[in-house]
Amino acid sequence: MKILIVGSGGREHAIATAVAKSPRAEKIYCAPGNAGIGQIAECVPIGAMEFDKLVGFAKENAIDMTIIGMDDPLVGGVVDAFEAEGLRVFGPRKNAAILEGSKAFSKDLMKKYNIPTAGYETFDDPAKALEYLETAKMPIVLKADGLALGKGVLICQTLEEAKAGVKEIMEDKKFGSAGNNMVVEEFMTGREVSVLSYVDGKTIQIMSSAQDHKRAKDGDQGLNTGGMGTFSPSPFYTAKVDEFCKKYIYQATVDAMAAEGREFKGIIFFGLMLTPEGPKVLEYNARFGDPEAQVVLPRMKNDILDVMDACIDGTLDQIKLEFEDNACVCVVLASDGYPLAYEKGKLIEGTEKFDAEDGYYCFHAGTKLNEDGKFITNGGRVLGITAKGATLKEARANAYAATEWVTFENKYMRNDIGKAIDEA
Repeated sequence: MKILIVGSGGREHAIATAVAKSPRAEKIYCAPGNAGIGQIAECVPIGAMEFDKLVGFAKENAIDMTIIGMDDPLVGGVVDAFEAEGLRVFGPRKNAAILEGSKAFSKDLMKKYNIPTAGYETFDDPAKALEYLETAKMPIVLKADGLALGKGVLICQTLEEAKAGVKEIMEDKKFGSAGNNMVVEEFMTGREVSVLSYVDGKTIQIMSSAQDHKRAKDGDQGLNTGGMGTFSPSPFYTAKVDEFCKKYIYQATVDAMAAEGREFKGIIFFGLMLTPEGPKVLEYNARFGDPEAQVVLPRMKNDILDVMDACIDGTLDQIKLEFEDNACVCVVLASDGYPLAYEKGKLIEGTEKFDAEDGYYCFHAGTKLNEDGKFITNGGRVLGITAKGATLKEARANAYAATEWVTFENKYMRNDIGKAIDEA
């Protein structure tokens, strides 16, 4: 099979690595890709939002399956564009990707179908939002309705912070048009867990759990980022939690989307909060998480192309999804100053030391090649240093040991990824 992967980050590198393991994959392309992906796939200079060019490339090169990694093209309707030309593509159509594309839509869906989530109100008028906040219980959560690179969520401790947040999201448009509408949500306490799943429109198969670290600094301090590291499985995702979620959340979401005429095929990412009252949905994503994909996919035993084929064909019930009985930890190496200002173009050394056969992965996120063919930094999140281990503690120790193999000027990382493991 000839495969085209759309995207350019660590998630797409993890997907490409999984695809490359398949004996069915004869040629892999990635648009636009990055320097690390270029080691296992042919990168083509087409942007993820250039739908006509992507479709044209797929037709000209007889691509057998296109895998959409990113949220923006999914929400924008890239799957519809491919299907209109009779091309085989993995991911939800536009009318299903709204599950991630609009927080107001997903909250209304959960309310209608009794899927456990936090109480909320939606607003398109900042004055009405401010009026509501005057009597609301603090702390409170403000969410830009649309896509905001994982950063459009503000947790406000006081009324003053909440008022400033309304101005930031709805008036100053810090997150652009994503802030035209806003969800105000009750603050939930508990542990966060991420659960990825494959969906074929009617059947859902759950992948191994994971736990992400969004804040830039140790101790969950600092600004929200796209993710500074993650581990899998989560020791807090117990058999009891799994049973509850299967009964009240997972299949209920797939059925709700089908009932709304929005058949969902692809990946549903469930962001869960394990509250004192039980698990509740924090958010949905319509694609693999980043960096969750970097710790879940290396542990998957199945041929990823077989699973994706089943999702497209509606035969997922015939697949037995299997994961290795081990653990995986990813520590993101970032450019110091991320997620605000940071320098690019720094020489990266040491990536050749990684061998997937030994359970060590170096997933590229923000890299490119310089004129000498050497890796240099080209983004805020640069590399995802990932390692397996028999236990979470062993995987964590391996991942942090491996971060020392890689050097570049202004290298920055959190030192407490997976520290919660010690409390489990």
